[in-house]
Amino acid sequence: MTKVVIVGAGIAGLTAGVYARQSGFDVTIYESHVIPGGASTSWRRKWYLFEGGMHWLTGSSPQISFNKLWREVGALDDTVNIYNRDPFFTFEHQGRTACLYRDVDKLRRHFMEIAPEDEKEISSLCKDVKKFTKFGMPLTDLKGVKVKEKSGMSLGALIGMLPAFPRLSYYVNQTCREYAQRFKNPLLRLMLENLIGAEYNAVSMIVTIATLASGDGGYPEGGSLGMAGRMAKTFKKLGGRIEYGKLVSKVAVQNGAACGVIINGEQIPADAVIVTQDTLAAIDSLFDPPITEPWAEKMRTSTKPVLDTFIGVGVKADLSHLPESVTFVTDEPLLCGGIEESLIGINNYAGYEGYAPAGCSSITCIFGGDSYDYWKTCRENGTYTAEKQKLAEAFIRLLAQKYPETAGKIEVWDVATPLTYERYLHSYKGSWMSVMEKGERGESYPIQPQSIKNLYFAGQRLMKPGGLPVAAETGRKAVQHLCRDTDAVFQGNI
Repeated sequence: MTKVVIVGAGIAGLTAGVYARQSGFDVTIYESHVIPGGASTSWRRKWYLFEGGMHWLTGSSPQISFNKLWREVGALDDTVNIYNRDPFFTFEHQGRTACLYRDVDKLRRHFMEIAPEDEKEISSLCKDVKKFTKFGMPLTDLKGVKVKEKSGMSLGALIGMLPAFPRLSYYVNQTCREYAQRFKNPLLRLMLENLIGAEYNAVSMIVTIATLASGDGGYPEGGSLGMAGRMAKTFKKLGGRIEYGKLVSKVAVQNGAACGVIINGEQIPADAVIVTQDTLAAIDSLFDPPITEPWAEKMRTSTKPVLDTFIGVGVKADLSHLPESVTFVTDEPLLCGGIEESLIGINNYAGYEGYAPAGCSSITCIFGGDSYDYWKTCRENGTYTAEKQKLAEAFIRLLAQKYPETAGKIEVWDVATPLTYERYLHSYKGSWMSVMEKGERGESYPIQPQSIKNLYFAGQRLMKPGGLPVAAETGRKAVQHLCRDTDAVFQGNI
């Protein structure tokens, strides 16, 4: 039986592991952390659970083709409840509120009440959202691979996507900020600019809104950690092995072929290796010499990574009356990693069972921006812990100003910087996604390098901008490459 080693037990690694076991391979996953999930993770501080990864999931609805993959790898099943919050997102500015509703007609009426002066742009937006509701990532098979059950885009699915194609260039060739400038109303302008990220191309925005309008984009019960745990359980039930606390330092290469991995100076032999650690970091850190194929050089020079600083607080108060996801503008900017932040986005898990004790609430906040060098300097000069505390205290003060019921009620706080994510993920600058900038159309990189045989890559970095579907789909495709190379039959059993 072909022995396969997978580097990393994130969503890509677990997906690859499940499909490889279903397809008859002997599989071991080596994970440096003590839990599965990778970037899709949650953690507890005292009695509070902080969601640090997934906030919504493409393919959570059974009506979406990608749901099939999540079920095949054990991420979802009929026992997993899906939270479909509505409104999905709330934006507050100067005493006014805009909500992102899932129902497109309701969204149009709401936006028209806020900004009748933007009727033309509102109508165009909602018309396009309806066109993009059928626009998604289909499950397809690699050319030349033997499969137990074929997967591909049906004619009906293709026809459903056709209305969106003429509008792709319109959104691709402008940033979210540029698109938002078409709106006269400052509330709608700020909301649309910051729904995904001002520098992303506007396709990310329209596809996100359309995904929600299609009935998809729910939050599975148990969040990131729950989903990763279900996948790990599925993998082990199939006979796969996960070795936790095992950091792979190198991929062993002999005679131009991957032949195992090195852990603590010991070589673990394998017939094939699937690397799901961040590809941008792995092509340098896991190979001696580094991989220098043209695609790898392009990844090094053209990737704009998404970096986050994360704050979680446990509040001894029931905040279920507040929005579940809200962004507001503060008069006094918060300094985070040397960057002034005047937009504060909060995720409120008060209505989610198991995230806090009864009558209490778990609140999280994420700030983007490349603050890696700032935090690295703090660590080097000994101020890292103090700076994290200063940030947490500033956020807690701001939270109390916005929501007085939280004042004096904070039981626990935690801050994770890009250095935190780097330590646990071994990713480039602690990043986990890539910005899909103006003019880019979801650029992808090869799963199988040309210079090293029996080696495969999977993970978010292989297709911009990334996300959980990309992690899972590349994990699936890596195994299809493996099956084709070994003349095995690819199987996905529900």
